[in-house]
Amino acid sequence: QFEVRTHKRLIDVLEPSGNTIRSLMRLNLPAGVDIEIKL
Repeated sequence: QFEVRTHKRLIDVLEPSGNTIRSLMRLNLPAGVDIEIKL
């Protein structure tokens, strides 16, 4: 028997610097892990 589970994490970064945004956009994530960045 198989089970599909979805786990979500939310991180708010208040007043990020340009360097912080660039670092987040360059993250190497494993397959199946997605990131959404809203400015």
